[in-house]
Amino acid sequence: MSDPAAAPLSVVRDDVRMLTAYPVPSAEGLVKLDMMENPYGLPKELALDLGQRLGKVALNRYPPGEPRAFKQRLRARVAVPEGSAVLLGNGSDELIHLVIQSCARSGAVVLSPWPSFAMYRISAGLDRCGFVDVSLQPDFAMDLPAMMAAIRRHRPSVIFLSYPNNPTGNLFDRTAIEAIMLEAPGIVVIDEAYLPFAQQTWMPELPARPNLLVLRTFSKLGLAGLRLGYLCGLPALIEQFDKVRPPFNVNVLTLAAADFLLDHFAVLDEQAARVRADRQQLLARMRSLAGIQVFDSAANFLLFRVADASDVFAKLLQKGILIKDVSGAHPLLQNCLRVTIGTAEENARFFEALRASI
Repeated sequence: MSDPAAAPLSVVRDDVRMLTAYPVPSAEGLVKLDMMENPYGLPKELALDLGQRLGKVALNRYPPGEPRAFKQRLRARVAVPEGSAVLLGNGSDELIHLVIQSCARSGAVVLSPWPSFAMYRISAGLDRCGFVDVSLQPDFAMDLPAMMAAIRRHRPSVIFLSYPNNPTGNLFDRTAIEAIMLEAPGIVVIDEAYLPFAQQTWMPELPARPNLLVLRTFSKLGLAGLRLGYLCGLPALIEQFDKVRPPFNVNVLTLAAADFLLDHFAVLDEQAARVRADRQQLLARMRSLAGIQVFDSAANFLLFRVADASDVFAKLLQKGILIKDVSGAHPLLQNCLRVTIGTAEENARFFEALRASI
């Protein structure tokens, strides 16, 4: 007897059927240090004020097709240069997809130093683009000669540079990035998802570099649940990406919450400063342990190498600590784990569990 699901499944692309869904493990009952989230919620009074604001939102109406007032306030808050345009997305993931989709003509190539953010490769594949990864050096620095050679050979339509890089946490050399922008035949997207912790940006460079796009998200700042990202660049480019953007892609509650919080960025900035300080403290404590290599980080996480990543990951999980095992993602990440900076109490629990697990 034939499988009744076979016929419907047969119309699904073969490459899609070969994929597995993006894994998001359950963190119920665990100290959650796996997803680079800000560990601090909003202060109680601010959360109550936000609730009142959201209670006034008309849920029976679609979002504005072009939220001009919000964009103007956002531009002022994050210092988008005059003459640059802004596109909003359902998180930076959607904006990555929109950029690639807009450039996905036959034979188009997306390029990135590697290892880096998985969605660059995933989105390129789903949009039927070739993907070229250029291996980083053993210390995770960019291999500029290899990057330049790959650009000349593959002529990529889009180059993604995570700044700082995920999962390694380092900032690529600015001189190298400038050389890449000069050599690139297409668009260079600098992904500044971890800006609150790196505090270094390419945003002021936009007017002088027409092939540069700066991508940011509200997620790492402490608003991951809102799913709001924004892309900044040359108006003529942003206009093209806007053509493939789904209508009403950012919902009314997200817009209202983000608009409210633009007036309270000082709270989020203070939380980011606390994370930066705690990152350095945890880095120093981890480096006091034998049998572990911890890498410098400009993000809100630390990458570290142990003798047996799978064993340490499992032991931490048994102790109620969930981090990220990245050891299988790339040969350079062999036996590497990544931990998000949590609250002081969470960091202490992680450290004690780690010390007992290595």
